[in-house]
Amino acid sequence: MIPYIDPSKRASASTKKKRVWLVANGDLRLSANQNCWAAQEQMEHELAESVNAAGYELVRAHPYKKKERHGFIDSQKEGMQVFSKIDPDVKLIVAEAVWQYSHHLMHGLISHRGPILTVANWSGTWPGLVGMLNLNGSLTKAGVSYSTLWAEDFADKKFCTMLKKWLKTGDYQHRTSHVRSLRRVKVPATARRVGEQLAHQLQRDKAIMGVFDEGCMGMFNAIIPDHLLNKTGVYKERLSQSALYYESTQVPQAEAMAVRRWMDRKGIQFCTGPRHKDHLTDKQILDQCRMYIAAVRIADDFGCHTIGIQYQQGLKDLMPASDLVEGTLNNRDRPPVKSRDGKRVLYSGEPLPHFNEVDECAGLDALMTYRVHSALKQPVENTLHDLRWADWDQSGTVEDYVWVFEISGSVPPAHLIGGWKGARSERQPAMFFPSGGGTIKGISKPGEIVWSRVFVEDDQLKMDLGRAKVVKLPLEETERRWQATTSQWPIMHAVTYGVTRDQMMARHKSNHIQVAYGRTAADADRAMFAKASMASALGLEVALCGTRKSGQPW
Repeated sequence: MIPYIDPSKRASASTKKKRVWLVANGDLRLSANQNCWAAQEQMEHELAESVNAAGYELVRAHPYKKKERHGFIDSQKEGMQVFSKIDPDVKLIVAEAVWQYSHHLMHGLISHRGPILTVANWSGTWPGLVGMLNLNGSLTKAGVSYSTLWAEDFADKKFCTMLKKWLKTGDYQHRTSHVRSLRRVKVPATARRVGEQLAHQLQRDKAIMGVFDEGCMGMFNAIIPDHLLNKTGVYKERLSQSALYYESTQVPQAEAMAVRRWMDRKGIQFCTGPRHKDHLTDKQILDQCRMYIAAVRIADDFGCHTIGIQYQQGLKDLMPASDLVEGTLNNRDRPPVKSRDGKRVLYSGEPLPHFNEVDECAGLDALMTYRVHSALKQPVENTLHDLRWADWDQSGTVEDYVWVFEISGSVPPAHLIGGWKGARSERQPAMFFPSGGGTIKGISKPGEIVWSRVFVEDDQLKMDLGRAKVVKLPLEETERRWQATTSQWPIMHAVTYGVTRDQMMARHKSNHIQVAYGRTAADADRAMFAKASMASALGLEVALCGTRKSGQPW
């Protein structure tokens, strides 16, 4: 373990000049921090060796906590205590091998004057890359200057060269030549017209975004300020998870059973067992069915066009996970839900776009995607994923570098090979979800997709879009990737067109990435252009990333 030195203690000028301080941010959940600590400790050891080889000393700004059995900052309160002792002018590294709650650190990083470097290990085992991207997006939104690095091997020559430059100058910027402003792109007239018409309609008629409590897991970057969101024609309806819990308890057993039977007939396989603590149980599934009905009814009550459930903290001790609910909501083919009086089928024959973890940037994107794809008669189902990890295909099936897009909830069965029949529901890991609940696990079908991300920078909404393909890999390779990440979650094998791994990491301002299928490559191009045009007409600053399928620039 690298040494802890109380930052408030005085050091000689020579020592102070060569010292670099490290903070490690973690989860709010003790079980997650304890399970992930070994990976963090190993990462810090390897990073310290590279820092020391460059002529600097890496020291921790906060100690390992023996009682809690981890060395993470695990609350905003603790984070403020740590930063109160740190000289605001020192070089500071935020090292992440795990998922982290950005608000634990944002206060200190916003007021820090010295150079900031965020670093993650290139591993899918624990979502450190995802945590770092969330922190990067949050710092970008807050207007905080920072540099960022990642590595599979911290002794790698390329990484060490970049690290040395940051240590010497306090800055390292990656090239992002793959990014092109929409203003410099010739957009097909038909796609532009569709996008602009949809933007005009949204700003004229308005839409409601139902938010079941903001700020899930400290994701500052996932909250769109009202003054920016309202310009697009979208307004928040701030809902409470307590209302969702109460409404769920009011759903009769017979209605919950009807949803379960509908899913059984569709062919999803529920992997159940007898023990609540360890297995997915029938009772957990029925409670998820109740939550599904409750969410649709509340959305109808308030006239919501899209909704987001925070879940992971607010309801984790009361109810099973919302993932089965989220993916079902995002699917056009889903169990019908009637109004409380039984006279109406709510959102009949359509998805109710849901944005996982109340990521409002994803919510705006999901609503736009739904409307664009509806207008173009393309598949309307869309979802966010974690930009989790990537690796070369070890099976040799494809020669590409393949991303693992993976998220606990939100993925619609329509995206999976076999649809509902190709889906399994497995219990969520107990370290994150003590009350259990099932996922919609499956393998995303091969095809052409549009990827995108809405983010906030310079007090302005922006959007990046690009194109990619989903490839089919042998089951053994898929299983390897599942075991290297989270095996209970749905997975997408994605190959981005004209965007390398490092370009994606350098530019992407979020832990999340939005995806939707086109029927063909040409259809996906049209959908991307139409959504880009809609976003631009709504006032977003839009950029296209990468290339066409052919490799030609936009």
